[in-house]
Amino acid sequence: MTITKGELAKSIDYTLLRPDATLKDIRRLCREARAYNFAAVFINPFYVSLAAELLKGSPVKVGTVVSFPLGVSTPITKRFEAENAIERGAREIDMVMNIGALKAGDLEIVHRDIHAVVDVVRQKEIEESAGTILVKVIIEACYLTDVEKRIACRLIEEAGADFVKTSTGFGPGGATIEDVMLLRESVSPEIGIKASGGIKTYEQVMMMLDAGASRIGTSAGVQIMEEFLQKLGVKGQKS
Repeated sequence: MTITKGELAKSIDYTLLRPDATLKDIRRLCREARAYNFAAVFINPFYVSLAAELLKGSPVKVGTVVSFPLGVSTPITKRFEAENAIERGAREIDMVMNIGALKAGDLEIVHRDIHAVVDVVRQKEIEESAGTILVKVIIEACYLTDVEKRIACRLIEEAGADFVKTSTGFGPGGATIEDVMLLRESVSPEIGIKASGGIKTYEQVMMMLDAGASRIGTSAGVQIMEEFLQKLGVKGQKS
């Protein structure tokens, strides 16, 4: 597939979820996200208010994570995390699924867990007049069988979430072409696929997009854009 600079930038969620990230790091992340016009920044919940202020007036969305990276908070806790993040300016929520519950076959728990977040997000869309707030569900695919991945996809769609996401980036495995293809086949066209975990190059991004991903989570957004621009013979040009 061919892609423009703008399309590439809008496929990227520029991510900084390291536990040692500082205020200076978050400011740099937001400055670079503005310069390249990425789809969103993704930071830990503590930094949401700062990122919202730094990106005010920009099309770059503020995204954050819920029950990250393990997914084993209670549904009430996940709901509160999402609600609090939206009140402080988050406009995209990436929540981690209850992986152990899925593997144990406790599908009602998994559905209830996801729906708790989706429900409060839809309420906050109305209360905050915020427009669409995306909910992405991280399944941490490296822990799941293919059958379990398909079941997770069904539950995520039934619960009303907007995206299935491959990985946290903190587990033993990241995004793979095979997983992206499987997830794409397992949900309806209205559900997005976010590939995340270990994606560092323009070539990897294009492989994931070709396989069916519509968003890429990466901490290497700037390097990827610069690599793309160099291929075009345009050095260091930002959006």
